[in-house]
Amino acid sequence: MAQGKRQISRGADNPAHVRNVPTRAEAEEAVRVILRHVGEDPEREGLRRTPGRFVAAFEFLTRGYAQEPKSMINGALFAEEEYQEMILCKDLDFYSLCEHHLLPFFGKAHVAYLPNRRIVGLSKLARMVELYARRLQVQERLTTQIAQTIMEQIEPLGVAVVLEAEHMCMRMRGVEKQNSFVTTSAMLGVFRKNVETRQEFMNLLRSNK
Repeated sequence: MAQGKRQISRGADNPAHVRNVPTRAEAEEAVRVILRHVGEDPEREGLRRTPGRFVAAFEFLTRGYAQEPKSMINGALFAEEEYQEMILCKDLDFYSLCEHHLLPFFGKAHVAYLPNRRIVGLSKLARMVELYARRLQVQERLTTQIAQTIMEQIEPLGVAVVLEAEHMCMRMRGVEKQNSFVTTSAMLGVFRKNVETRQEFMNLLRSNK
């Protein structure tokens, strides 16, 4: 696929509705244009292979566009009538790119759900975070997409998602606030409707910290 076109998922949740995806060669040439724009020589020894490396790295960092949420869940849903308490996965590392400046933001995701006679393999929650993080994002939308997809695919009584992240667009440029963190949340189902359920979730988040 060195010079071919990248395969991009066309799912309804995927904003990358590109009709004519540029080839790898075209993408690499675009990098050379940017290098020349900032006053560099893309043909000098240290930069000669940079366009190819950059495009490969960018494809890796945005590989979530080539994945479908349903493929993450298939085969990992299990009937479970007895367990009716909250399931929480804390401190799931994620790395994403801000769609405004294409700079990284990264941090921890905390995902909980209240099962409704079905449970999902725990690794699937981490994979769902990874799928949406590996796209161009804003933290608010990333939080909502994770919660809504888990709600749709697992059909639990409720879902809670909290993301805590550092944004390089705030630390490396702009306001340059080196110690800034951003926290976002999405509460669906019983987590939104029931104060006690939401409080239990928050208490579990704070435990062992």
